[in-house]
Amino acid sequence: MPHRLYHTAWGRCLLKILTAPAISKMAGVFMNSSLSKPYIKRFIKKNNIDMTDYKTENWTCFNEFFTRKLRNGKRNPVMQANVLISPCDGLLSVYHINEDSTFEIKDSVYTIEQLTQNEEIAREYDGGLCLIFRLTPTDYHRYIYPDTGAKGKNTFIRGVLHTVRPVAFDKFPVFKTNSREYCILRTNNFDDVVFMEVGAMMVGKICNYHQEHNFKRGEEKGKFEFGGSTIIMLLKKNIALIDSDIKEVCNNGEEFRVKLGEKIGIRI
Repeated sequence: MPHRLYHTAWGRCLLKILTAPAISKMAGVFMNSSLSKPYIKRFIKKNNIDMTDYKTENWTCFNEFFTRKLRNGKRNPVMQANVLISPCDGLLSVYHINEDSTFEIKDSVYTIEQLTQNEEIAREYDGGLCLIFRLTPTDYHRYIYPDTGAKGKNTFIRGVLHTVRPVAFDKFPVFKTNSREYCILRTNNFDDVVFMEVGAMMVGKICNYHQEHNFKRGEEKGKFEFGGSTIIMLLKKNIALIDSDIKEVCNNGEEFRVKLGEKIGIRI
């Protein structure tokens, strides 16, 4: 279905309707209602989700299930100060930000300035790293702070909600047009980190818990409601070294599976 939406005339017409924020909001209302409850068992079976990792509750709607919590001990963030950890479960891609502050995502080129709509940030992170964590629908959809520090206010950028699935990338600059929210994390060990959440098609909400806030490593930062979504972290130049096994996979154009709180690199 996604292929037809992006590669046929009728599909692109339908896409204009489906990607409207109002449609996503209506989908969110449905997923928060009791009418969505029957879809829970079907979703678990269809996607072969291992529910032993999660707390089993009497969910009243699909979104309660989708934002389900982990059982104690299922994710234990690495607490060593010099270790860079993953903020979420997902598929990780790593890119170097070049002199023009551009990087490639699935055969499409994007600039940091387009992502943040902020020219100053684009200059600050020139030569740094762009880490993209793509959450699939079956992933754990809560995310954490990657270090201890203080965060600034959230900046929300309204956009059209295109799917984050790879089929969309050759027709639309996906991360440029999606609704997204970001903040600056003033971390103790990795300088200022840009932390961005990107919404996807049929995702009703990016749920961040805090505005300005003093946070601790491993503290929950927020959650995504229904749909596959993406987190982007921007690191400044000469701040962190990504693990060699991750770099090897990403350098081959593939994504590396990571879990929330696990080591992905070290401070330089």
